[in-house]
Amino acid sequence: MITRRQFFKIGMAGTALMLLDIRAGVRHVAYAAIPGGTLTPSAIAKFQTPLLVPPAMPRAGKINARGAKNADYYEIAVRQFEQQILPPGLPKTTVWGYGPAKAQNGPQIFNAPSLTIEAKHRSPVVVKWINQLRTNPTDPNSAYLPHLLPVDPTLHWANPPGGIDGRDRRPSFESTPEPYTGPVPLVTHVHGAVGIGDESDGYAEAWYLPKAAGIPQGYATEGTWYSFFKNKALTKFDTAWDPGSATFVYPNTQRASTIWYHDHALGMTRLNVYAGPAGFFIIRGGPEGDGAALDTRTGARAVLPGPAPALGDAPNTPYYEIPLAIQDRAFNTDGSLFYPDSRAFFDDITGPYIPTTDVSPIWNPEFFGNCMMVNGNTWPYLTVEQRRYRFRILNGCNSRFLILSFGNIPGVQVWQIGNEGGFLAAPVNITANSGNTLLLGPAERADVIVDFGGVQPGEYVLGNIGPDEPFGGGIPGNDFEPADLESTGQVMQFRVVPAAAPDLTTPPQFLGLPLITPLAGGTSRPLALLEKMSEYPSFNGPAEAVLGTVADDMAMHRMWGDQVTENPASGATEVWEFYNFTADAHPMHIHDVLFQVVDREPIEFSEDMGHIHDITLQGGARPPEAWENGWKETVIAYPGEVTRVRMRFEGEGQYVWHCHIVEHEDNEMMRPYRIGPIQPGQPEDGGM
Repeated sequence: MITRRQFFKIGMAGTALMLLDIRAGVRHVAYAAIPGGTLTPSAIAKFQTPLLVPPAMPRAGKINARGAKNADYYEIAVRQFEQQILPPGLPKTTVWGYGPAKAQNGPQIFNAPSLTIEAKHRSPVVVKWINQLRTNPTDPNSAYLPHLLPVDPTLHWANPPGGIDGRDRRPSFESTPEPYTGPVPLVTHVHGAVGIGDESDGYAEAWYLPKAAGIPQGYATEGTWYSFFKNKALTKFDTAWDPGSATFVYPNTQRASTIWYHDHALGMTRLNVYAGPAGFFIIRGGPEGDGAALDTRTGARAVLPGPAPALGDAPNTPYYEIPLAIQDRAFNTDGSLFYPDSRAFFDDITGPYIPTTDVSPIWNPEFFGNCMMVNGNTWPYLTVEQRRYRFRILNGCNSRFLILSFGNIPGVQVWQIGNEGGFLAAPVNITANSGNTLLLGPAERADVIVDFGGVQPGEYVLGNIGPDEPFGGGIPGNDFEPADLESTGQVMQFRVVPAAAPDLTTPPQFLGLPLITPLAGGTSRPLALLEKMSEYPSFNGPAEAVLGTVADDMAMHRMWGDQVTENPASGATEVWEFYNFTADAHPMHIHDVLFQVVDREPIEFSEDMGHIHDITLQGGARPPEAWENGWKETVIAYPGEVTRVRMRFEGEGQYVWHCHIVEHEDNEMMRPYRIGPIQPGQPEDGGM
């Protein structure tokens, strides 16, 4: 087994382990095997499993919550189960996933990723999210299940063993602790939901343990904010929360868009999401939905590829609108998920760890799996007709930036029509303007139309030319080596067959998309993206990834437990400026708002002993990329630049902003922010 640092060194040295291949104008380099588990990618046959198209999540019924009349009601649980992620013939994998704990009709499927919640614009959805991580999911008297992956208890994390006084804090130790093996905290965040109350946002300190037997005496069973939000939800919606669950209300007043849901527990998001719990949440309709797209040749309503999965579909219904959740994973020969159990995996740091030094024993600054997974299977295939398809693509990786390449599909035409916040201002010709490549940072989404009409029948591979290491921007083959061509450089296979019927959808170049009104004005709020290096020089590695503020040409670190410093007023428009002082690009996500990307501008600065000062703008700001000309809630902030986004804040409450490299998020690269005043009775800020 080689370590991540050794892998980087091999890549930089360009030794005899290198194999060259020129394909689609990109120089590909395949090095020694990417570090992972005991099951190597070469032992996994590719393109053996048909792509799973996630069905629609069945409802539990209707509910009349206060302020949410006749809402679609779901009861959705997280459970542990076995799933055939690897091709048949290889062992199943134990994972966690969401599924219907109660449903009127429809598929009773637990899967990782899960079924798709289908919602309508301005039609509220109420979800009871249930933590059923116990030996018998339906029996609250059964024992709790420990985590599938190694939990580092030295971070600022949920910390149930700390009890009421020590929860949601960084604990102290007299010696380096073993991994935490107790009951698992969960809290679900619908990523991209806008206009929701903070009680329904999945705040990182509003987690809860399963209702289960054997939870040690003195453990906190709920996060610091859980009780406050529980009482707020009861007053606001008349919804009572049961132990081991929380009931959230989503008004769906935002634009039609592709959003998704996943766990958000403090200091554990990287592990909980990697174990499986995630799914799509699609909002349809409204004045900026599909019905507002026009065919510019006639002025009539455009016809977009469809249908997508819906409740009550007949068996073998053909789908032409398909969500694609792309994730990287690593496995062991017994089929189990692999995730590092030591910091040594990343950069050879074998200790001493906390408390002797400031380095956590298990946390890895980033993680890159050596297998690609789409909709819960490694390297699946999808049979497509010679016609147009609509793919809603999610980068669901922990740390990996994807640069999807359609360059190995001669004759294909790719157009992006939307991103996280719904339709773009205009369709973007990815084939003509971006060399048939699509860049997605972790948590970003792309709504694309892929036209296979000009592709000859045959088998073709969707590639990935993003790096197998931290991404800092640049051009594949020049600024970084693309992903390993034999493993992570391949995503899935398309098997093109003749069309079953004429394609009557509107060619994307003739799509007239709903008007986007630019935001204007707003006060600027300079913010810092930082990396806190270990104070022990011999380690030469980061101890934490950190956020902060910028003032007087200096950057100041701010930790998760510090007082709130971002406190916009309700109704205020602000421009948040992400100054990136690190070597990595960071996908920055702000909860409860959509924003418009303003520009990016180079910066220069000085750094002494970890202190950033003498920050100066270099001019030459460049506008957003064409595929960013819409509403977003996750944006790539590149190294050595300030990235500006403009947004308007509505409502009031406590939310968060963070990097969506979830390894960063889990170790201080997340901060609370508050819209409006402090709420009566809310927990105090500034807990350490």
